[in-house]
Formats: sequence, structure tokens, C-alpha cells
Amino acid sequence: MAATKRKILGLIFSDMHDAVISDLTKERTMGSVLFGGRYRLIDFPLSGMVNSGIHEVGVITKSNYQSLLDHLGSGREWDLARKKGGLHLLPPFSHVASGIYRGRLEALYGVWSFIGHSDANYVVLSDCDVIANMDYSKVVEHHISTGADITSVYANDNLSVEQAQSSTVFGLNDEGRIVDVLLNPHISGSCNVSLNTFVLSKEFLKNIVLEAASRSLYRFELSILQARAGDYKIMGYCHDDYFSRITSMYDYYNSNMRLLDGAERKKLFKTNSPIYTKVRDNPPAKFEECSVKNSLIGDGSIIEGTVENCVLFRGVRVKKGAVVKDSILMQDTVIGANCDISCVITDKNVKVSDKRMLTGSKNYPLFLGKGAEI
Repeated sequence: MAATKRKILGLIFSDMHDAVISDLTKERTMGSVLFGGRYRLIDFPLSGMVNSGIHEVGVITKSNYQSLLDHLGSGREWDLARKKGGLHLLPPFSHVASGIYRGRLEALYGVWSFIGHSDANYVVLSDCDVIANMDYSKVVEHHISTGADITSVYANDNLSVEQAQSSTVFGLNDEGRIVDVLLNPHISGSCNVSLNTFVLSKEFLKNIVLEAASRSLYRFELSILQARAGDYKIMGYCHDDYFSRITSMYDYYNSNMRLLDGAERKKLFKTNSPIYTKVRDNPPAKFEECSVKNSLIGDGSIIEGTVENCVLFRGVRVKKGAVVKDSILMQDTVIGANCDISCVITDKNVKVSDKRMLTGSKNYPLFLGKGAEI
């Protein structure tokens, strides 16, 4: 990616969409949800910002952020352990009287002292519900060249009714200006769907955040994008590369399964713009008299049974005689001997005893919570 020379501040909302995968966010933010065998969802916007030359990033969160803090640490893995700029975890309490923010505008007001001290000219806002390898510098240059007040990144996607009800859909004119904004509409089919990534100048952001605070407005999409589309110049930027949106557990399951296709993996994981994550000193995966087909296997795993079309995270163990298919097993899951597991998602530290049969479906995968013992 070509790094832009503009001074840019990145802000990532780690838990703006926790409710859509509430099973996985009971004890963590969406940003720290595991994905793809070794990553967390926040790794994708954070790596994209670093690859785009953004070296000052704030991560906004409000609760359950201990695992996120453990994962991010000092930011060393993203080259953000810096004396100037670097990575900052922004806690939930500040100027917001209620303590916990209700929406994007209120969150920005709560951390404005951090934003105000930055010498950035532009601010990139991103959430953790979209998996992509995005060049934010191109979005910023598009924002500047079009003279936009706000630039919103979108992609064309074929939505189901259920997906649309967790989406923001744009209508654009011939010039690429957003002239209509639908929030959680009851529609389906081909749509220009928001990827919840926005670019604004710092000064313009300040104006709308302070005005919103004075009017007790807190929803950016409702009170700014939709209500002021006729007043502000809101331009769309089409992301026509790989992306995957998470609006439900079904989407989460499919987004992981999609990575089993080598061609799809190459679209997301590019040599010139790597996705960084926290590195752990685990031994290589160990395979003992087993059968493994079309699967991603994390470091430190021990496979003694049969694994097909699965995503296994670090430290997973599949014992002798066990058959695991079409499943996602998170860190330190243990599948007992002679089990039959199909279309199952396990959270961390799940233990399944010998000779158990657990079956979900690809449309409704069976979920086992953190630390469950079956």
C-alpha cells in the first residue's frame, strides 16, 4: 500500500456491533473475537491503518475489554509502540455523564480530549464488523479530491432480509454522492451497503461532535448521515476488493469457512499488506496418525483424529477416533476420543468428553460457550 503523507488519526470502535454476535461477546468486545485460526477481528482494521501509513490509532471501547487489552498490549506487533503517536486504548469513561456511551457521536465526545491533542488533519473511523484488507490512504485521497465533508466506504453486496436489518444502505447519485440513507431496512437483493468506515477532517468532526453533544444526539448514522445528507457533502467510496461482513453468528461461521478456499485467502492476505496479530511462542501443530483435509490448523494443536473443512485455533486437541467436520474450534478446545462433531463453533477452553455426538447445520451452527464441558 502506498502510504499517504497526510497526518491522519485512526479511531477504531471495538464494540459498536457486539449485539449481532452476542454469544461471542458476553465476555469480550467484538474487536477481540477470534477469527481465521490465529487472528482477532480488530487485527484487520488496525493492520490496514498501519499499512496505510497511519501511526496514531485510538481504540474506543466501553466494557469487557480485558481480552482486548491483553491482545493489543503496547502495540508492538503493529509497530505502534512509539513515543509519539502509537496505539492508545481509550476507556469508556470521560465527559459522558452516563459513563457508558450510547452511540458513535457520544463515544467521540467522550474521548475528544485525546482527539483534540492529535496534530492530525484527517480522522479515519472504523468498526470491527468488517473483514477486509483496506487501503485507507486511497480513501483519504478520494475524500480530499472530491471536497467531501464526509466520505463513507461502501461495497455492493447481495443482502438477505436478515442481513439488511443489521445494515446501513446507501443511495448514490451519478457523481457518487450519498443522497439517501436507509437504516436497518426490510429489503433484500443487491445494495450499496456501508462498511462502517468514514473519513472526515478533524475540524469538521469537531463541529459535528460538539453540536451533537449540545443537542443530545448520539447516533452518527441517524443524526448525521441520514438527517443531514442534504446539508453535508457526503461522498461514497466503493471498496471493490475482498470484504466479509459479520451481522450474525451465521455470517461469522461463513466468514471463517470462506477462508478454506485458497483463492479467497489470497484476496485477503496480501504479501504487500500483511495482517498483523499478537505472536505467541507456541510449538508447531502436531499430527499423529490422523487425517486432515481442507482445514486451517493453529500452532500448538495436536491432531490424532479426522478433521475436514475446519478452522482450528491455537492449542486445539482432537483425540484418536474423533471426527470433526465443518466446525470452528477456538483456542485450547479438546475433543475427546471417538467423538462425532459437525457444524459446531466452540469458544475457548471447551472440553468435549469421549464418544459424544454434537451436530449443528451450516445455516444454524451449534455454539458451545467459553469453558463449557460436554
